[in-house]
Amino acid sequence: MRGTAAWVLLIGSPFREQPRKRYKVTWTAQERQQLQNLSAAGQAAARKLTHARIRLKADAADGGPAWTDQRIAETLEVTIATGERLRQRFVEHGFEATLGRKAQDRPSRERKLDGRAQARLIAVACSTPPEGRKAWTLRLLAEWLVELEVVDTISHETIRRVLTKTKSSRG
Repeated sequence: MRGTAAWVLLIGSPFREQPRKRYKVTWTAQERQQLQNLSAAGQAAARKLTHARIRLKADAADGGPAWTDQRIAETLEVTIATGERLRQRFVEHGFEATLGRKAQDRPSRERKLDGRAQARLIAVACSTPPEGRKAWTLRLLAEWLVELEVVDTISHETIRRVLTKTKSSRG
């Protein structure tokens, strides 16, 4: 059985610092025990442990602490928004989603080189350098990838990063 969640609209007073919208969460005994075991063991990343403590303190079930966002923020040294986001993620995606980091919806920018383009780069880097050159340089590799129409543009730094990740030896 899963914990329950409700979306509650609170009309905030202009004199108090209270958010207008709030997600109310209640954990089942099993979920609460899982969070307590996680925070008591102390064997996870600091962010994960802090989030477990936030979730425990925000529990509005019978017998749960049901701390306010302000109290959680002050005690655990996090922002009020962190607690709000955790409750919202539980309501929208379930308990398991609150245990880990939020998955990135889309990358901030597209990759210049996919797997096929990386293979092409490595093949060129492992081949003999052009006539008049003793070895491939990063800038020369970038120019060749553009010339071979593998990519429109690419920097030598991107070439360096890709070659650093491979275990092939250029020399």
